[in-house]
Amino acid sequence: MVVVARRVVKSAAALAATCMGTAVPALAAPGLAQNRALNIPGVGSVSWTILILLTFITLVPALLLSMTPFVRILVVFHFLRQALGTESAPSNQVLVGLALFLTYFVMQPVATQIFQAAVVPMEKGQITALQALEVSAGPMRNFMLKFTREKDLAVFVKTADLPRPKDPQDLPLRVIVPAYIVSELQAGFQIGLVLFLPFMVIDLVVASVTTSVGMLQLPPVVISTPLKILLFVMVDGWGLVVGSLMKSFH
Repeated sequence: MVVVARRVVKSAAALAATCMGTAVPALAAPGLAQNRALNIPGVGSVSWTILILLTFITLVPALLLSMTPFVRILVVFHFLRQALGTESAPSNQVLVGLALFLTYFVMQPVATQIFQAAVVPMEKGQITALQALEVSAGPMRNFMLKFTREKDLAVFVKTADLPRPKDPQDLPLRVIVPAYIVSELQAGFQIGLVLFLPFMVIDLVVASVTTSVGMLQLPPVVISTPLKILLFVMVDGWGLVVGSLMKSFH
């Protein structure tokens, strides 16, 4: 029975080695097999690739908030809802979903560049996963610098005690990313202010009219909110807001 069990174990080991594309002696020397795995061109060892992918997945929310137009779009939608006076319509889920798809629409050309420059060579085994991450930083750097103000870059360059670069492309990402976030917040607040002004005029007019006629029992907000929604629908407000947002990224 012992001999039969040993033969079954050896047969199973040989079958597993054949399926993995390795020889049976490699099973007796796992250290050598691991060293060889580290020298595989392309992604390197499987364990390192999995570690990098898991790390990237955990950083996706932070990357989405800090390196894409998601912040500007969501800030504008928040100001629009406050200006209309609708506290929960559209809901947060709807606004976040729309912001995500608009972000994908804006970032799709950048994602295509990253795929062609980093993912395709990595799949072919021409570069490692770490090299692919370095290559993918180039398109993202170009995109962020396009919408980052020089004033914000100068603030973080001075804070980091870095010499003034000849070209903004020479700046590290630790300077570009926070400067880009500040610029996006500034742009979002500017667009939100422009959206807020006409609705504030309606609130002022309705408040002055109701006060002059002595209608104190009914709050002015109850009258102004339907008027603001009516005006927003008549001028195709969602189309104008989304179209203006998309044009601001060209």
